[in-house]
Amino acid sequence: MGIDLHKETHTAVMLDCWNQKLGEITFENKPSEFSKLTRKVSRFVTEEKEPVYGLENAYGYGRALAVWLIEKGVAVKDVNTALSYAQRKSVPMYQKSDSYDAEAVALVLINMLDKLPDAIPDDKYWTLSQLVNRRDNICTHLHCLKNQLHEQLCIAYPSYKQFFSDISRATALYFFMEYPSPEHLQGKTAEELAEELRPVSHNNCSVKRAEKILSLVRVDGDTKRDHQESRDTITRSLVSDLEHYRVQLEEVNQAIEMLMPEFDCTLMTMPGIELITAANMLSEIGNISCFPNSAKLAKFAGIAPVNFSSAGKGKDVCPKQGNRRLQAIFYFLAIQMIQVSINGTPRNPVFREYFLRKLEDGKNKQQALICIARRLVNIVYGMLKNHMEYREPGQ
Repeated sequence: MGIDLHKETHTAVMLDCWNQKLGEITFENKPSEFSKLTRKVSRFVTEEKEPVYGLENAYGYGRALAVWLIEKGVAVKDVNTALSYAQRKSVPMYQKSDSYDAEAVALVLINMLDKLPDAIPDDKYWTLSQLVNRRDNICTHLHCLKNQLHEQLCIAYPSYKQFFSDISRATALYFFMEYPSPEHLQGKTAEELAEELRPVSHNNCSVKRAEKILSLVRVDGDTKRDHQESRDTITRSLVSDLEHYRVQLEEVNQAIEMLMPEFDCTLMTMPGIELITAANMLSEIGNISCFPNSAKLAKFAGIAPVNFSSAGKGKDVCPKQGNRRLQAIFYFLAIQMIQVSINGTPRNPVFREYFLRKLEDGKNKQQALICIARRLVNIVYGMLKNHMEYREPGQ
């Protein structure tokens, strides 16, 4: 059974071992309709036959169906979209329809049955992935909103960066909501402003700081322009959205923190890996048991070199395939490993020495960082596989 998955409906095509089409069915993507598929299949299943279901990306729109089928005790395989795409393109006359796509999935399933991985939807990894994606979306919105707010404030308060270094903090958001432009500060004394901001800032706003704010506003001069009320509305709207997403970010971070103990993860014991980085890694890697060794994980992340050769000639090149998000996580972690503090102490002396040695061998900085990322894959794989804490070399 090859199944082409969509948001609202799924299309399934049945093939026998001789690639003969037995039937086709389209059904809605909801559990109450999934039984239509199994009833259709049961007409062709005898004692000598066992149905096998192939889902194109069983962890996306087809996740609910995959879970339902697995609970019924049937074999479910996850068919990589690249394989079904190659199958569709392998004919002289290319077609594109739900039925043809489902048939292509079924053909891949027949030809590669022993190589395709079983679909193993895991609720905790799926939930973590959803939380991480939600956090990324919130951070993207926050970044865009902050840029828009900067655009408004640089006109109304030219010196605003001198009294609020981070405009997304609670004190700054309160201030710009109440005083979107300097005209709203008229008649305000330093004592009154400090008294107003003190509860929001957790008693960190002194009279001296309030005097500095009012002094900078006076030095900036008259920034009022026509239609100032409309721009004040924009500022207040941006502040409101920032406050909303700031609260959302805190809630998602708390949800990630509450879920992480479910994984028995030891990655946070490694310098440079905090909670969010560990969550990002786990959401991209999934269940580590899916990888028989660290080389498979490196290949999945697009870190292991790929050999391109013909007639005995060729070379190893950096792959363009693989999980780019996971590759970026390992790459930036490698950068942290070789960083040096202000007093000249390296964060990780072993990796720093390894980095310098690779540079002496003739590799450029990017190549040396890829080498470090490859070693980090080995370490992370061992920590996840054996639930071991990180230990410095020699300990």
